Amino acid sequence: MVKMLTRHGNSLALVLDRGVLDLLKIDAKTPLEITTDGQVLIVAPAHNGRRRKEFLKAMEAGNRRYGRMLKRLAG
Repeated sequence: MVKMLTRHGNSLALVLDRGVLDLLKIDAKTPLEITTDGQVLIVAPAHNGRRRKEFLKAMEAGNRRYGRMLKRLAG
């Protein structure tokens, strides 16, 4: 898909099609994280704090259960 930027005041805007928004499950209220590697622009939904907490909790449980075994395997 090739898109052109649209003038929006003194800025430029990238208009996303409804199909793309639906696919990514984002809307006008979704915070977006914008990053670049210098050549590519990456727009993604911002990380959810609740989801990160759940991930860290699962990691802690895994470390408690399998920590010693993983240390032996790594050594």
